[in-house]
Amino acid sequence: MGGVTSPGPLAPRLPSPLEEIRDDRLDRHGLRLLLKRDDLIHPELIGNKWRKLVPNLEAARGRALVTFGGAYSNHLRATAAAGRLLGLPTTGVVRGHELAGRPLNPSLSRCAADGMRLHFVDRSTYRRKSEPEALAAILRAAGAEEAYVVPEGGSNAEAVRGCRALGEELRGRADVVAVACGTGGTLAGLAAGLAPGQRALGVPVLKGGFLAADVQALQERAFGARTGAWSLDDRFHFGGYARTSPELDAFADDFRHRHGLPVERLYVAKLLYGLVTLAEEGAFARGTTIAAVVTGRPFPAP
Repeated sequence: MGGVTSPGPLAPRLPSPLEEIRDDRLDRHGLRLLLKRDDLIHPELIGNKWRKLVPNLEAARGRALVTFGGAYSNHLRATAAAGRLLGLPTTGVVRGHELAGRPLNPSLSRCAADGMRLHFVDRSTYRRKSEPEALAAILRAAGAEEAYVVPEGGSNAEAVRGCRALGEELRGRADVVAVACGTGGTLAGLAAGLAPGQRALGVPVLKGGFLAADVQALQERAFGARTGAWSLDDRFHFGGYARTSPELDAFADDFRHRHGLPVERLYVAKLLYGLVTLAEEGAFARGTTIAAVVTGRPFPAP
């Protein structure tokens, strides 16, 4: 992906490793589980964040960056890290004006430690950020009118085309490729890169049932049409973004104990929980090989 990545501080490990694990919860249904370790692509731009951010960094051509996210956004942290590594100013527009007067949580503290300026906006304004007038007002208030705008979650046509390589790396390696979804950009690109006969399964981590339209719109902007075989299962959001439960925490701890893999809670745990549930429901035919994309890992506090 051009001069941003090789050589330099964003140089990736690609293709990311593909590891088979044996889990009796899938074994007894005749299923094979592979982990696509996108969490190992880069030590600071974890997983799909590298795949989505680097095309946008190339498009920015050295300009300051401004982007958007909630208080626990992995995307904000990755953007802040990229800015530090490349010496680019970054601004993060954070959903929730009420957070401005509170101590920063560990996620936002990491952003600030990496040099990101944080600008908090009320939730009503944040919802309107895709409207040109509202976006212009937000950028003026944040002092980021000249910055390159990276959308929430990094999901735009550039990012979707970048994520197509994920599907290409998995051609012929699995029947079903499953990924947790926030804004849908990774699924949109992944599905486009798979070979005929393979299908992609998205597990949304937000509730609302809106993601199918967003994924299709992203594919249309990136490729001109809906592309590849993909579907969504909306049942495993556990209440919404950044929401977990004792049941999900116990599942993640058990998975780590079984397989030695620390499980990121907001995305990866929900994906793996969903796959185990679907296996128990008989959703996959015996003999199916499933690849689960590990898009992140637990992020340490600063």
